[in-house]
Amino acid sequence: MFKFADTRRMTPEKRAAAIDEARRLMQDADRVLIGAGAGLSTAAGIDYGGERFRDNFPAFIKRYGMTDMYSAGFYPFTTEEDRWAYWAHHATVNCLGADATSLYRELYEWARTRDYFVITTNADMQFEKAGFAKDRIFATQGDYAHIQCVTGEHGIRSDAEEFAAIERDTGSGARTRITDAGLVPTCDVCGRPMSMHLRIDGSFVQTEDWYTAEERYRDFISHIPEKPTLLLELGVGWNTPVWIRMPFERIAKVTDSPLIRMNYDSAGIDGSIKNSVSVDGDMAEALPLAIGEKQTEGEASHD
Repeated sequence: MFKFADTRRMTPEKRAAAIDEARRLMQDADRVLIGAGAGLSTAAGIDYGGERFRDNFPAFIKRYGMTDMYSAGFYPFTTEEDRWAYWAHHATVNCLGADATSLYRELYEWARTRDYFVITTNADMQFEKAGFAKDRIFATQGDYAHIQCVTGEHGIRSDAEEFAAIERDTGSGARTRITDAGLVPTCDVCGRPMSMHLRIDGSFVQTEDWYTAEERYRDFISHIPEKPTLLLELGVGWNTPVWIRMPFERIAKVTDSPLIRMNYDSAGIDGSIKNSVSVDGDMAEALPLAIGEKQTEGEASHD
């Protein structure tokens, strides 16, 4: 029977010791499988709520009473002009108009000298922006840079130019409705409305590129028994654990690979996985320490 891991907070002393052990494992690793969820992007500054949301979406908050970008993604807009005014701005703020964050860049600087592969449920394309090779990334849930036919039958297309035009029309989100109805994205094949290429329901389009990335991911995993590999899990909670959290634990058990799990909370690891390290709390602090860019307080005090 599956049991949820202990979610109690670590003491500062245990957390510092865990970060030191994570650093040792990361320094020794020649090969790494990185699994990343929303918690990593949140730690990197791509927060879907709070001040960042209020600063970027004041008109939408005023009109709809929205409280954060995650729940806003499920808002029942009554017109396509309203819906795409929101999504063009959402995609621009979180992906199309955003640079790589410093935390992702630090992670890349550590990973680039190693044999790595990334599986992520994030749609913000931060890994690619930071320098990670596209053919070493499996983005399971889609991304903000593409849209698809709402039926899921006619493939996907890039949305950058369309969203840039919508942003100009709405004053970069200053207005909550597209004034030019001709800017509303429609399918080139059937003329029906488009939707974001995000895994929200069964209509999500798994393209040829998606299956190729999945095959590369499975191939990388298949070589773990003969190629010692560190499992580095960052910011993965219980929203979609079937993609990363649960598979990483199974891989760790079967191959005896070391597993590092960092997450703000729910960082606990099944006690039967012996070669593992869990680190809770602020990953923006913990990950650079584990990479080796900084020292823990305990180390600094001995200098």
